Amino acid sequence: QKKINSILECGSNIGKNIQQINYAYPRKKISLIELNKEAYKVAIKNKFIENSFNGSILDCNFKKRSFDLVFTSGVLIHINPKELRENLKKIISFSKKYVLIMEYYSKKPEMIKYRGKKNLLFKRDFGSYILNNFKIKILETGFLWSRKYPKARFDDLTYWLFEKRN
Repeated sequence: QKKINSILECGSNIGKNIQQINYAYPRKKISLIELNKEAYKVAIKNKFIENSFNGSILDCNFKKRSFDLVFTSGVLIHINPKELRENLKKIISFSKKYVLIMEYYSKKPEMIKYRGKKNLLFKRDFGSYILNNFKIKILETGFLWSRKYPKARFDDLTYWLFEKRN
């Protein structure tokens, strides 16, 4: 398998995930995309950030095939299903080799109220959606259980690791 030297997080929020990656692998080149201006300002205070973009995934102009690994964590659930394919196409295009998706799972697509509002959170089987819409290979899938990792302070997430087909 190819070595991972460059990583892009799409939807970094304040940068907790990339901080942990940098802590574990300080020599990796880490970049981010974050839509929220205030969260972006916090995230880019991390001096190890290689490249950053404040805006939507669709508006980001990072070059195609620029990163060894591109990942999301709790981001796709907030993208309207009508815009999901276009966003995933862009996310996948940024990757040279690997795409990691960590999201809430539901066997059937469903909208869940988020902070009391509708149309802000959408659960589904993101793994099957990606396999059905893109030429990509699944390497691994699993479940990150918050009970098993209480210090990590994350929600229960299903993950899918994909490898791009060249």
